[in-house]
Amino acid sequence: MTPGLVAVVLVVLASAQMFLAPFATGTLSRILVFGLLAVSLDLLVGIAGLPSLGHAAYFGIGAYAAGWVSINVTSAIPVPLLVGAVAGALGAAVTGWITVRAHGVFFLMLTLAIGELLHQLAHTWDPVTGGANGMAGVPPARAAGQPLLLSGYVYWYVLAAFVLGFAIVWVVSRSPFGLALRGIRDNEPRMRALGYPTRIYKYAVFVFAGSIAGMAAALLAAQQRFVTPADVGFATAALVLLAVIIGGAGTLWGPVLGAALVILVRDAIDPGLDGHGTLVLGLVFIAVVYGLPRGFGGLVRRRTR
Repeated sequence: MTPGLVAVVLVVLASAQMFLAPFATGTLSRILVFGLLAVSLDLLVGIAGLPSLGHAAYFGIGAYAAGWVSINVTSAIPVPLLVGAVAGALGAAVTGWITVRAHGVFFLMLTLAIGELLHQLAHTWDPVTGGANGMAGVPPARAAGQPLLLSGYVYWYVLAAFVLGFAIVWVVSRSPFGLALRGIRDNEPRMRALGYPTRIYKYAVFVFAGSIAGMAAALLAAQQRFVTPADVGFATAALVLLAVIIGGAGTLWGPVLGAALVILVRDAIDPGLDGHGTLVLGLVFIAVVYGLPRGFGGLVRRRTR
């Protein structure tokens, strides 16, 4: 994307809430939250070649941590955001040392198992997570001592944090570290032969992706002010992976478009289809796999060339 196009997109996003109803503004906020989560997963799937089905685990850890600190300590910006990012990174650091030792389908299944374990922990750890009832009563985020009660103010907060998180991921993906990750994705044995400690590189990006997922989770807690075990579960992990595939792995901005499609179908279209929105997503996924193997991002690249 050219700088001019980026500027136009940012202006449109910043002014969108002034023309939207509160429900539509909340939906757009959820798109940005889910988009940042998809960008964090794209670091693993598209940049490093590490497909994960347990990435929602670190999203859930960050959401619960941000919700807990907002309830018991402070909801002043940016404290919950930083706590969510650190919690997601710590969760990824503890589990990543084991997962990055696996390859291919073994890595995929190991991340799935870790995600399900943490999902069950969220269900059973009532004193901290609220169990199946979830963590309710998360206070609104506070800026300059004032609570952000209006959906438009919350949206601007989410948008600012999204832009910051996306910019960080973009810089990292284009750094020498990001280039090394692409080399590991394409040919790990050759990178090892060149002297790169590939396991350390994969562990580092795993932790970094967990921190960005935790950052997105803190925004979710601030936006919906409620955290449930579903945010840690397989359904969330599968939807975010679906968003990455539909949008185009490795493009960063493509998964954001995929996330927008997923959230629109889930929140806006699904109620009108009597709960059959997942069928629509399944059909879209099949169409993308057969017609656009590189997702929407690959289609734009092809037209540009």
